Amino acid sequence: MQYIRKNQDPQKQLLLNAIGELIKEKRQEQNKGILLFSYEYDISNSSIALLEKGKRDVQITTLWKLANAFGMSFSEFAKEIENRLPKGFKLIDD
Repeated sequence: MQYIRKNQDPQKQLLLNAIGELIKEKRQEQNKGILLFSYEYDISNSSIALLEKGKRDVQITTLWKLANAFGMSFSEFAKEIENRLPKGFKLIDD
């Protein structure tokens, strides 16, 4: 039996893209490449690259670590992500 992956939920992909764009933007503001950034904050460089491309779902502990690496609280980081999403954005239907 062959497993066929369903297409990515467009709402989830929108969220992953917003997270990835923010990570990349903040990392570049620090003038750090992925390798240096990953080394300094103990996050694998492949994870950072996939997150920035919106191809990996991120764990909350990694998000928290990233927020701190950017000199932000977790709530500030989450608000930045929320501001990049359409008004009223939801991952589930009512």
